[in-house]
Amino acid sequence: MSPEIEHIVTAAAFMAGLGTLLASVLVVANRKLFVYEDPRIDEVEQLLPSANCGACGTPGCRPFAEMLVNGEITPAACTVNSEDDNLVIADYLGVDAGDVEKRVARLACAGGSHVAFTRAGYEGLKSCRAASVVAGGGKGCAWGCIGLSDCEIVCDFDAIAMNKFGLPMVNEDKCTACGDCVDVCPKDLFSLEPVSHQLWVACKNLDPQDEAESHCDVVCTACARCAADAPEGVVTIANNLAIVDYEKNALASKLAIERCPTGAIVWLDNHYGMVKGVEARKVLRQEPLPRV
Repeated sequence: MSPEIEHIVTAAAFMAGLGTLLASVLVVANRKLFVYEDPRIDEVEQLLPSANCGACGTPGCRPFAEMLVNGEITPAACTVNSEDDNLVIADYLGVDAGDVEKRVARLACAGGSHVAFTRAGYEGLKSCRAASVVAGGGKGCAWGCIGLSDCEIVCDFDAIAMNKFGLPMVNEDKCTACGDCVDVCPKDLFSLEPVSHQLWVACKNLDPQDEAESHCDVVCTACARCAADAPEGVVTIANNLAIVDYEKNALASKLAIERCPTGAIVWLDNHYGMVKGVEARKVLRQEPLPRV
């Protein structure tokens, strides 16, 4: 055998041996490091909406499916799926569907352009976050909604729409409590609330009464009538603002809203929507206020 052929044979034998060795290592590693994954996880994941919104408290639908299969969470925790879809998952896994109270995004502001003054014009990127950097966006109330639709844009479920006065309206039937609107709002006006929280303060202004009223007609004036009329401890006044104690939510009633002079504290009725008290001043204006 010539030296050249001998070198070729040696190299081929070496590569064959090396390939066999590496293959053996991979076989051993596969056996030693193999982690069993329940095949039901894939099936359950297919029954989930693939929204990966995080409303269930997990990073996405795959981790949620894993927790379902492990019995660490109930199907009802998925607020994007319909009740029927969650029942299908429960039947497949042989578990109870669970009962989780629906949560929705709520806006702590009622200061649309027809009741809240704009003190300065803003020209630039149409974004609440961008505008908030420039003198707070131009609105007289430094606490109020800027109204440039960041929350509407970021909502993947079409649950938020801007009304003609520049205020976001939440469609509670579509809202999944994913929290994207909470994260994007530069004024921290959104929060995720159980639907049973019907007594709501639609304002976050902490200014004294006279200053607050000079900017908005529906501002909380901290008059304390709501606190006086509500069952003891349900509503308190702190930093010029009414605060609802939802630990005492079972005691909450519409009595707290009836004498509110501005309509800043409201009752969110399941049928009629946002209800104001009988003594709240009527808002008849249907056009934006002039800039001052």
